[in-house]
Amino acid sequence: MKIIARIFYFTAVLLLLVGCAGNTNEEPVQDSSDDSSVNEPAKEDTTETDETTPTSEGEEADMNKENEVSSEETVTTNSDSTTSSDSKSEDALSEYSSEQIEYARVWLQLGANQDIDGLYVEHIPTGTPLNPDDETSDVYPEDVIQLAGSRLVDGSVTYSGNGDGTINLYNVPLRWDGEYPAGEEFYSEIIDNTELVSIDVGNDEEVIRLIKLLQDES
Repeated sequence: MKIIARIFYFTAVLLLLVGCAGNTNEEPVQDSSDDSSVNEPAKEDTTETDETTPTSEGEEADMNKENEVSSEETVTTNSDSTTSSDSKSEDALSEYSSEQIEYARVWLQLGANQDIDGLYVEHIPTGTPLNPDDETSDVYPEDVIQLAGSRLVDGSVTYSGNGDGTINLYNVPLRWDGEYPAGEEFYSEIIDNTELVSIDVGNDEEVIRLIKLLQDES
């Protein structure tokens, strides 16, 4: 009887242990279920974020288009402004000849003295000696123009025009000083060192002022 009682007691203990083990294994299942329910809203947030992305890209595209239109308007405005400025310049000088405008612009850029009483123009033909007072003087290889003020201090500019906004500048004085004869080599160097100069358009008001001072001696 004691042996049977011990077996019965041992069997009861085993059943209790098995029951406790079963309860312990069920708890992780419940936790897993809870975790899945918690993670579901996170998926919804991702979907919402993806839905807003096309809107942002669309806004950026609209902004880029607006910037392109703005840039085109700026270029057009600048172009119109330049055209208008050129037109005003042509209108201001339209009553004067191209030769008068050239003389004034050349003096405005190269003249030694801008505060002159008169701007005198002398046309010198090809073959004229650079220095008529020196028998060894070389001659001008082309027609040239000499601009000068009414006084020696005003200086002079001797050149030939190329018709493209540039001139050939001759480094000769209005009045020759020194010992003569100077020799052919001296004058040949002057001709060989003729300088090509690009003439600026200049200020219209100053150009017109000089045109009104022109005295053509030819």
